[in-house]
Formats: sequence, C-alpha cells, structure tokens
Amino acid sequence: MTNQITDEKLDKYFKISREALQKAKDTPENLNLDDARHDFLDMIERYLNDAEHFRKNGEIVNAFAALNYAHGWLDAGARIGLWDVHDSDLFTKD
Repeated sequence: MTNQITDEKLDKYFKISREALQKAKDTPENLNLDDARHDFLDMIERYLNDAEHFRKNGEIVNAFAALNYAHGWLDAGARIGLWDVHDSDLFTKD
C-alpha cells in the first residue's frame, strides 16, 4: 500500500516537474485550441477515475496525487478560457 510519501518519491517528482518546467520555458508557444476543451475534460475524468481506483486499493497518496492532477487540469482550463467560471473557491480564477 502507498500511504506515505517518501523523500525519494518527493525528490523524483520535484526533479520531473522542474525538468518539465524548463523544457516548457525553452520551447516556443504552440497553441492550438481545436478540441482542447474535449481533451481537457477527458483528462480530468481519467484522473478522477484513477483517484477512485487508487483509493479503493488503499493507495491514498496516489489517490491524492491523481486528484491534484485532475484539479490542475481544471484550473488550467479555466485560466486559458476553456470554461467560463468565476469562482475562486473552486478555481484559481475569479
């Protein structure tokens, strides 16, 4: 069961996130919003389903991580205008 976040796991994901951020900064913008809303909603639903699966299997840390990914997609969609929300309790957008 995964109910604990080890320093090794945290270090691994800090490293991945920092590398991904640097890669994003180093590349030109490539924005194409065709089908973006559908793609974002699909990813959100998949991560929510993963979170439920992990929770059922007692993998609490992985469930929490999947929930955070799902909400990250929700917030990102709100920030780029894929959904017209004005609710700072649910999103990082007023």
